[in-house]
Amino acid sequence: MSMQTAVLFLAATVAVLLAAGFLVRALTGTDGGASSLKRRFGPEYDRTLERHRGDSESAHRDLRERLEGYGGIRPLPLEPAVREHYTAQWTTLQERFVDAPRQSVVDADELLTRAAETGGFPDADRREEQLAALSVHHPRHVEGMREIRRAGRSASASTEELREALVHARALFEELMETRRPTGAVRPRSGRHRRRLLDPKGSGA
Repeated sequence: MSMQTAVLFLAATVAVLLAAGFLVRALTGTDGGASSLKRRFGPEYDRTLERHRGDSESAHRDLRERLEGYGGIRPLPLEPAVREHYTAQWTTLQERFVDAPRQSVVDADELLTRAAETGGFPDADRREEQLAALSVHHPRHVEGMREIRRAGRSASASTEELREALVHARALFEELMETRRPTGAVRPRSGRHRRRLLDPKGSGA
């Protein structure tokens, strides 16, 4: 091999390696993919990092496993009648909150679980898997389901804590209903209308 050929071969090898490096950085980010995970999961990224006590490697592995396991789920569209039925049930349990706050929270947990299952997520018998799947597709509001489960199981939760859990869970419920609207459906989302949905009787629940 002549010197010129060797130099050209070396230059080509370096170019390939540089191109590969740029591709890896484009796909995973210069920080090993942390930026893409943060963009994808939003507040769920911070919650996961906290649950892993700041261990970013474990947190990233956790989030990537969720993406691999549940990222391919394609939520099923809810029939209008089913969506209306679920919405009516939520309104009813919300109205009962003043008289039976704990039972309303328990009912809300069960309703969220059924609504998610109907939408194509893991079924009610696999609640932890369902929660993991929801964290991939609804990362900004999945904490509402965790809160309502904790509140419903806590014998010491105050009425205010139960109310806050119900309000936060409502955000996930609304998103589950909205993301399954048929294409072209009107989204009634003015701030005033949203407040009425959250508090049909002015109770704030």
